[in-house]
Amino acid sequence: MIFKPQIWINSVLDIDEDFLDKYNIKALVLDLDNTLSMHGNPAAESGVPEWLRHMKSIGVPMRIVSNNTNKRVAPLAKKLGLPFTANGCKPLTFGISKAIKIMGVPKNQVAVVGDQIFTDIIAGNIKGAVSVLVEPFHMESAWTFRLKRKAENLFFHRDYSKLRSKENK
Repeated sequence: MIFKPQIWINSVLDIDEDFLDKYNIKALVLDLDNTLSMHGNPAAESGVPEWLRHMKSIGVPMRIVSNNTNKRVAPLAKKLGLPFTANGCKPLTFGISKAIKIMGVPKNQVAVVGDQIFTDIIAGNIKGAVSVLVEPFHMESAWTFRLKRKAENLFFHRDYSKLRSKENK
């Protein structure tokens, strides 16, 4: 199903060598807001910079693909030392396709990691990548985000609860 993540974890910080090996993942396409940083925050969440340094040290290609603007994405991507694509148009796959092409890894060995089903997960699934849903660092207060989260919970809660319980055992 296009809406269903292949994997559901608490945070990007849960991705380590064992995780990458288990799912045959060689590269990461990362969402920015509520995946690496709180929405709109100019700094990464606690632990993210160290995690990124570790991923780089073991040779994992990574790229941010965000639907946010260049003005929002560029400063934080620079701080984190990651290449990026802003205005990624998720759930369309233009930004993800660009990232995969640049990284030079087969799409089925790329994980698209993000906190939103209707953007990140759908885009990853359409592209044929491994879709990884993470819990958002913070719940957004804007009504549009609240509406999306309610729709996600309303339609997908049961399936994801089963998926999540299997992943965390």
